[in-house]
This record gives sequence, C-alpha cells and structure tokens, in this order.
Amino acid sequence: MSLFNVFKVAGSGMNAQTVRLNTTASNIANADTVSSSVNETYRARHPVFATLLSEEMGDAAHGVQVVNIVKDQAPLRQEYRPGHPQADANGYVYLPNVSIAEEMANMISASRSYETNAEVVSTAKQMLMRTLQLGQ
Repeated sequence: MSLFNVFKVAGSGMNAQTVRLNTTASNIANADTVSSSVNETYRARHPVFATLLSEEMGDAAHGVQVVNIVKDQAPLRQEYRPGHPQADANGYVYLPNVSIAEEMANMISASRSYETNAEVVSTAKQMLMRTLQLGQ
C-alpha cells in the first residue's frame, strides 16, 4: 500500500465516525420524546460498517464504509401518565429505547476514533514532507 492510500483509508474512517457521531447525536436529541403509539415512537439508530476492499491488491483492506443505518429493535419504554396530552386511551405514553449512558459511550468512542484517524493523516503528511526534504 502506498503512502497516498493512507489518506484514503483514514479519510474513510473519519467519514464513518462522523456518521456515527451524527447518529448518536440524533439518538440523544430524541431520548426524551414521547408518543401515544408504539409505531410512532422514535427508535435508536445505529450505523452498520463494512470493510472496503481494494480489487487491485487482492484482499488488502482499503477503508471502511457505512452500508446502512438500522433501527434498534429493543423494546420501547412505556410509562403510565394518564394526564399527559399524548397518552393513549389506557393512559400510557411510549418513550424511545435510547440509553443515554450507551450513547455517551458511543460518542466518546467515535470521537476518539475520529481523532486517531486525524492523527494518522497528520503523521502521513509529516512523512511525505520529510521524504520531499530528503531530495533537497
């Protein structure tokens, strides 16, 4: 793998982690929304990643891509709030299946992965600059 491919690999990782951060932010933003039915309630979303493979180099890894964003199928939270304007006929409201603790852990992990990929880009840039200086 050439040094220039490092930029593609790290860039794809940064893009994937950006999607992960945005998805996590959406989950946190909707954590306290309520609904009167199971079908209308927000469900946590999670990105699905896949490895990009280089066809020229056989099975050598060549980055990562987001192939889908799936809805979490964990059960929704149900609370009895008969006075709530969005309560159903039985007095229940439905809340998303978002765990703030899990989402914060995801956010920290995605942020650190993004930082690591940014550091890889910076290091590769420094290596290229030093290589160019050798010829002077």
